[in-house]
Amino acid sequence: MARYIWGVDSAQKISPTLYECVITNFSYPNYWGRYLTTVANASEGLTNDELQFMKSRGVKLLPIYNDFRSASGYREGQVAAQNAIFHARRLGIPNGTPIFANVERFFEVDSEWIRAWVETMYPSGYQSGFYHDPTEGHFNEEFCQASQENNRVRAQSILWSAEPDPGATNNKNAPTFNPRKVNCEATTWGWQYGRDSQACPIDTNLIDQRLFNRLPF
Repeated sequence: MARYIWGVDSAQKISPTLYECVITNFSYPNYWGRYLTTVANASEGLTNDELQFMKSRGVKLLPIYNDFRSASGYREGQVAAQNAIFHARRLGIPNGTPIFANVERFFEVDSEWIRAWVETMYPSGYQSGFYHDPTEGHFNEEFCQASQENNRVRAQSILWSAEPDPGATNNKNAPTFNPRKVNCEATTWGWQYGRDSQACPIDTNLIDQRLFNRLPF
C-alpha cells in the first residue's frame, strides 16, 4: 500500500447509495471521515449501523467532532473535548484513535482552546487531531502559540490540512501529497485536497500511512 492513502469524508451518513456513488465515480474508500454527532445544518451523526456497514466493507473510520461554533477559551475547549470523548466511547471507538476537532477557517480560535483540547484528550486514551485551514483564519498562529505554551500540543497533535484545494479526484489521479502547513513544527498527516464534489456529496483526502494505521475498524 502507498505511503499516502486515499479516502473520503462526508457530512451525510454512509448509505449503500452514497457508498456506491463513491465506488462508481471515484475509487474504493480506504477510510471515511465521519462526524460523531448530528449538528443542525452541518452534519448527520455517525451511527452504529454505519459502523457495521463500514466494517463489512473494510473501510476504516476517521472520526471528526464538530459540535462547536467557536474554538476560543480554555473551558470551551475542555468541554468540546469531553463531549467528543463521550461520543467516541458511546460508539465503541477504541483508545489510541485520533479524534479531529473540526476548526473551520471562519471560527474564532485561540491557543487556550487548542491547548485545552490536547490536555483533555491526552489522559482519555484518544489522540488529538485538528482539521484546519493553515492559511485563512488564525489557526496557524494560535496553534504555534499553544505549542510554545505546552510542548504536548506539538508532540501529541495530528494536523489535517484543508489547503490547497486542487479539486476532488479518484485515487489514481490524486495529487502528490503536499498540504500547506502551519509555520511551526507539527505533524501534518492529512490533506483534504478536494472539497464539495459534484458527483457525490463527499470530499477527497490523502493521509499518511502512519495516520491510516491508527484508524479503527
